[in-house]
Amino acid sequence: MKKNKLVSIIIRTKNEENWISVCLDKIFKQNYKNFEVIIVDNNSTDKTVKRALEYNVRIVKIKKFLPGKAINLGIKKSKGDIIVCLSAHCIPVNNSWLKNLIKPLKNIQIAGSYGRQEPYSFSSDFDKRDLLNTFGLDKKIQKKDSFFHNANSAFTKNIWKKFPFDENITNIEDRIWGNVVIKAGYNIFYNPDASVFHYHGIHQDLDPVRCKQIVSILESFGGEFKSSQIKENTKNKILAIIPQRDKTKIYKNQNLISFTINELKQSKKIKEIVVSTNDTKTKKISENLRAYVPFLRPKNLSESYVDLNSVLKFTLNKLEGNRKFFDIIVIASENYPLRKKGLFDKMISKLILGNYDTVIACKTEKGSIWQKNKLKTVNLVNNLIPSKIKNQKTLIANTGYACVTRPTKIRENDILNGKIYFYEIDDHNSFFEIQNIKSFKKFLDQK
Repeated sequence: MKKNKLVSIIIRTKNEENWISVCLDKIFKQNYKNFEVIIVDNNSTDKTVKRALEYNVRIVKIKKFLPGKAINLGIKKSKGDIIVCLSAHCIPVNNSWLKNLIKPLKNIQIAGSYGRQEPYSFSSDFDKRDLLNTFGLDKKIQKKDSFFHNANSAFTKNIWKKFPFDENITNIEDRIWGNVVIKAGYNIFYNPDASVFHYHGIHQDLDPVRCKQIVSILESFGGEFKSSQIKENTKNKILAIIPQRDKTKIYKNQNLISFTINELKQSKKIKEIVVSTNDTKTKKISENLRAYVPFLRPKNLSESYVDLNSVLKFTLNKLEGNRKFFDIIVIASENYPLRKKGLFDKMISKLILGNYDTVIACKTEKGSIWQKNKLKTVNLVNNLIPSKIKNQKTLIANTGYACVTRPTKIRENDILNGKIYFYEIDDHNSFFEIQNIKSFKKFLDQK
């Protein structure tokens, strides 16, 4: 009777004391008996290694852990013709797991096989969803799909010699390997009969940092892995609204609102400029500058206590009532006449290409920030912390300086919620707000 080939089972560990014993117990109960187990341990500080040594295993130490490097190290120490990778917290569902996992490798066209991963009852809903959707019940041969997962996988040592794992990347060494072997003309086999329980799933309970790293690696492959860049729709109808309460200010015979209107007119994307004002003189001045003033704001929306969104919502409703609909709204007030050329078009492009709800201009504040009311003063930002150890910066956003948003956000009074991009302005002088014309004159004279 021909002896079964020796299988080397590589298990990478880092503080897996809670799982390693049950994992090894299930491995040593498999009905395929010709195997060895190699633990590649990454400086565990708990009892992982001691618990593992209760079984017939070999321990290999790795100091600087990288996933592909750890697998390659374990394989170099192995004796088997077939290699199995198993996560320490993956528990074989039954005693036929190992036999079913390596069976597809008899086909020389199969570079690797991987098995099903099932959630536990206590797994998070996110992980349950991902595992149940990703690992189905049908066996399949992947000829173009390069998905491969080393939490529960197998391949021959000869294949590994041709295609060792990348030792320099921080995540998804298995997906990279799968991409390489598929491009080399091999296939990958998925066998749901080789199933394990895996409590945290393939997306680590939606860890955003890990997710960002994985996306970055996948997109570096190019081709089908590269996310398609949305193109700007030249048919987007873009409206600029200048909210102007009372009469525009005058400096050296020039109306302050003219600065903002002219800046908006320079845009290659903005199709229409509307001045929302309650003042007849401002209306006339704006129209002379070829801005559109289809109506005057009512008195109840012209009081000093009225919030900006109420004015914007009123203006948008009036326009839409006249069947004038827009895809994007740009907001700018007359109080910021020193904006840099091209600002509005850059912010519009950012909104479209990033699919943001709102893009708002802001500046970085380096000083300490306090919030004061009648009862107390609270320090919100402590600028005495050394800059080298700060893990955040303070942004001061201003809708009146420049803001690009969606009509739906205005209708819902929700401009500053949702997917927001904070467009940082390097030139803080351009952020100078004109509260009165004397301060503006003084500022210009000093420049």
